[in-house]
Amino acid sequence: MELILATRKSMLAQTQTDTVMKLLKEKVNVNSKKLLVVTEGDKRLDVTLDKIGGKGLFTKDIEIALLERRAHAAVHSMKDVPYEMGEEFELVAMPEREDVRDVLVTRDGITLNELRKGAIIGTSSIRRAAQLKALRSDLNIVPIRGNVGTRLEKMKKEGMDGIILAAAGLKRLGMEDIISDYLDPEIFVPAVSQGALGIECLKNCEYKSYLKELDNSDVRIAVEAERSFMRELNGGCHSLIGAYAKLQGKDLYIIGTYEVNGNIVKKDILGNKEDNIELGIRLARKIIG
Repeated sequence: MELILATRKSMLAQTQTDTVMKLLKEKVNVNSKKLLVVTEGDKRLDVTLDKIGGKGLFTKDIEIALLERRAHAAVHSMKDVPYEMGEEFELVAMPEREDVRDVLVTRDGITLNELRKGAIIGTSSIRRAAQLKALRSDLNIVPIRGNVGTRLEKMKKEGMDGIILAAAGLKRLGMEDIISDYLDPEIFVPAVSQGALGIECLKNCEYKSYLKELDNSDVRIAVEAERSFMRELNGGCHSLIGAYAKLQGKDLYIIGTYEVNGNIVKKDILGNKEDNIELGIRLARKIIG
């Protein structure tokens, strides 16, 4: 038996899938291989994500491969997975979560505070741009898309002083050494589920029990809390939204940020980890309230 795992073509997506393949072999002694899929979000690199519209830009084409039985399961970055999924699909495992933080990569290796006045920073994320502006209103923020390599190339070619990326991606690619500054997740709130991996399959998938073995319950508790916060606010690529949940013993602490009437509102909540979904909803209501 050999499982086929669908994923995006990028170096990072493939590295993440390699992690899952290794886990399948180690935990349940199952061999697997990759099916590479080019998604809508990968094809349209000339436009920012909020302009393309629609949720699931990086997942829809992969889900089609599952429906057409070209693959048994899919490996996603959880932050690409919309909170509304088709009823035939199931997020069967969230095996691991890397560093949740956003990072600054600069040409000269300097930190956010050391950047010159009016420095040019590349990001296409509404969330990152707004939080950068809140910390440094003088910065000049320009859109940038593409995989990690493309963005680094653009930074040099287009004379940017720096770009904002996810720590998780750089660490998984073994590129941690290019990080100039780690941004505190309680000040610079990450994207919902940033750093987490998700394994998706059809609800009636015959190999579901093997995939379930890879689930990490702590990761799932935190990620599902963040996704519940996002669902309650109906957030996606078009909205300024971020959340970070962390386990503290039996408790779960969540910090969330959202734009309300043109203002960035940030609130937090602490409660029993078993109420993770409810806590996400309560935090969302606290922010709008």
